[in-house]
Amino acid sequence: MRLMPYTQSEPKSFTVIAGRRILDWTLDAFRTNGLGRFVFIGGYLIDVVRAGYPEFDVTENKDWANNNILFSLMHAREHMAQGFYASYTDTLFRPRAVAALRDSPHDITLVMDTAWRERYRFRSQHPETDAEKMIADGDRVTTLSRDIAPLQATGEFTGVMRMTAAGAGQFVEHFDWLYRTHGQEGIFVGKPFRMAYLLHQLEHMVQDGVEIHCTAVPGEYYEIDTVEDYHLAKAGWEKYAKA
Repeated sequence: MRLMPYTQSEPKSFTVIAGRRILDWTLDAFRTNGLGRFVFIGGYLIDVVRAGYPEFDVTENKDWANNNILFSLMHAREHMAQGFYASYTDTLFRPRAVAALRDSPHDITLVMDTAWRERYRFRSQHPETDAEKMIADGDRVTTLSRDIAPLQATGEFTGVMRMTAAGAGQFVEHFDWLYRTHGQEGIFVGKPFRMAYLLHQLEHMVQDGVEIHCTAVPGEYYEIDTVEDYHLAKAGWEKYAKA
């Protein structure tokens, strides 16, 4: 809704930045690193995605209006067993972020933008308190929370991540345990579990002793959540498009 009118007849991922859809920038970042099989999880205007990208394995989240990122991701659990890469579909990032994930020796690795505050200086509709912040000790993640004070944060989680088969197994096992404990409607981090963010489960895993690591990318990342973000990304991404 916050990106209307650009999302009136197409999903957010179809929004054009620097001459290409957000989704095409995402695909390029993965394809440049030799990754070519894509599972798209969606609900809103999902038939537009099917028509535009017939090569995708499309997994439909039919209840998308009543759940959130974590539940949406878990619609693709059958594709996770051998390990996977994942990203949000309203973000711009460079192939080098995926390359850093590819080279990580760890089972769960997240991409962290260490120059995130530079971006937030211009986001009047998105205060720093909204950022999915992280604290890391070296490359080991110790905390993930929006509540981290900006000056204490090592960086912002970009939503781009990789899990090996072992990491994916831990992730799915942890989700199932949380689901057995809370169901869809049980309160988890102040809201029904079905409304949890990916960040919430990752933080729960960290506090439960699961090792999660990160790789740092300073900038070269945009989230397009509002019309203001759209204009900021258009101006800022042009330099990368010409590189």
